[in-house]
Amino acid sequence: QVQLVESGGGLVQPGGSLRLSCAASRFTLDYYAIGWFRQAPGKEREGVSCISGNDGVSYYADSVKGRFTISRDNAKNTLYLQMNSLKPEDTAIYYCAAKRSPSCTFSYSSFGSWGQGTQVTVSS
Repeated sequence: QVQLVESGGGLVQPGGSLRLSCAASRFTLDYYAIGWFRQAPGKEREGVSCISGNDGVSYYADSVKGRFTISRDNAKNTLYLQMNSLKPEDTAIYYCAAKRSPSCTFSYSSFGSWGQGTQVTVSS
C-alpha cells in the first residue's frame, strides 16, 4: 500500500520561504505522477504542482508559477516543494498525492493515495 508522509510546514512571514517534503514508501516514483495540492479554510482543494513519473516534467498552477519548484530524489524516494516569495494567500494545508500512472493532472480525483497534510501559514 502506497504511503506518503509530508513535513516541513510552519509559520513564515510574507516573502519568506519553506521547503515541504513528501516521503514515499511502498512504491517506485518512476511509475507514478506526484502532485502537491492545497486546501484553505472554506475553499476547495486545488492543484499546486505536479511532477510526472516517467520523464520528471513539472507543472505548476498559475498562482505559484515562478515562486514554487517541485523536485524529486529517486534515491531517497522523496518529493520536495520549494516555496519562495510566499504570500498570505498561500496559507493552506498542503498535501502530496500519488497517481497510479506517470502522467500529470490537477484533477485531485485522479490521485488515489494522499498524505496527512502539513499546515503552511503565511502571516506577519
